[in-house]
This record gives sequence, C-alpha cells and structure tokens, in this order.
Amino acid sequence: MEKVLEVKDLKKKYKGNDYHSLKSATFDCYLGEVVGMVGKNGAGKSTILKCITGLIPYTEGEIKVLGIDNKQNPTEVKKNIGFVPDVSFAFEKMTGMEYINFVADVYNVTKEERELRIKEFQDKFNLGDKIFNLISSYSHGMKQKVSVMASIVSTPKLWILDEPHTGLDPQTTLALRNFMKEYAMKGNCVIFSSHNLDIVEKICDKVVIINNGELVANIDMKEFKKTGQSLEEYFIEKCRV
Repeated sequence: MEKVLEVKDLKKKYKGNDYHSLKSATFDCYLGEVVGMVGKNGAGKSTILKCITGLIPYTEGEIKVLGIDNKQNPTEVKKNIGFVPDVSFAFEKMTGMEYINFVADVYNVTKEERELRIKEFQDKFNLGDKIFNLISSYSHGMKQKVSVMASIVSTPKLWILDEPHTGLDPQTTLALRNFMKEYAMKGNCVIFSSHNLDIVEKICDKVVIINNGELVANIDMKEFKKTGQSLEEYFIEKCRV
C-alpha cells in the first residue's frame, strides 16, 4: 500500500503556554485504510488533525502528505486533503448546493465531475430538495451532510473528519460510517477522531490512541481482534492517568 500520511515527532505549544499541548505523535497512514483517532477530551486529537490540514501551525516535527512536506509546500498538501471540522461552518448565507459548488470551484472540479459526485452524495445522504435551502435553516445533521459532501467533492486522497458522528441520528450515522469505509476501499485514506469506540472498532483498520498529548498506542485492528480484548477495555487501560 502507498503511504499517504507521515507524522513524525509532532509537537504543539500554543501561544502563551509554557507547556506542550501536544507532546509527541508519530504515525503513518496508507491508501485503503480507515484510521480512527481516540482519546479523552483535550487529549490532543483535534490539534493533530488541524496541524495535518494546515489550519494551525505546529511547533516541532514533520508532516508529509503523499511525500509532500506540509511546511515547505502547504498549498500542494491542501489539494490532496478534504476536511470535515468538529464545528459548523460559517457559510450560512449560502444554500447547500451553492456551498458545494463553491468548494468545487476552489478545487477546479469540472461541471461534469461535480454533477456526478453530487448525485452520488444525494443518493447516499438524501438531502433532497433541501440542498437548495439556505444552510442557516439546516439542522445540525443536515449541516454535517453538506460539510461531508463539500469535503470530498474533489475526491481527495486523504479525507479527515473531526468528530463526524456527533449529534447525528442513527440512520445518518450508519450512512456516513458505510460511506467512509467505501471511500477508503476506492484507494483513498480516511482518518477521523471519535469518542464512539463501537464505530471505531467496527470500521477501522488502524486505531491511534492519544492520551495527555502523547500517542500511547498505534493498533493494527486485524491483529488486535485476535487478542479477544475489546477496544473499550484496551482504551481504558491505556488512558487511566
């Protein structure tokens, strides 16, 4: 498998702090994988994901996407990333369709390509005619659906989602879970953070556990399942402190 993401000795100290919020993280992700990132609140999951996307700078370490260094060529890295943040976006004066087309324009997605992808997304997530309504009128779940659609309209090789299942109804959760797995099987990589260990255990090929700003476990789920231990039990064991 081709390596899509390299994170090496990543550290982050926020301005005004005399300590590192992220002390150490080293891991790799490959095309075809679904990678789950789990940890307690404030463990550093969102910090890692936002450093990868370039939303925030990191203090030390190295990040490469498809071999491209994040600091040396951030624009080229962003071309290969789709990102679903953990908070609602600010484009509420647009309709869902306008927002998806706006993102498609940014990534130079052709009219023909975007029409095919939007049809696929509509079949999966079933926004129906509401896609033509203002985002300000949407529920949390509908906003999440549009955010997901926009993030992959350019079919990025690395799809990053920060707490994507929070606040979703069971039907939408299942649709998103299945789509994430399908997207990886098409030769892409999906990495997401979550507190839902059940979903993580069901769909992930690899699980990264973060505790108190440090990576404490990097699990190959195929091998882990042979131990007979549940991910919940292992997580509690690794994150006691």
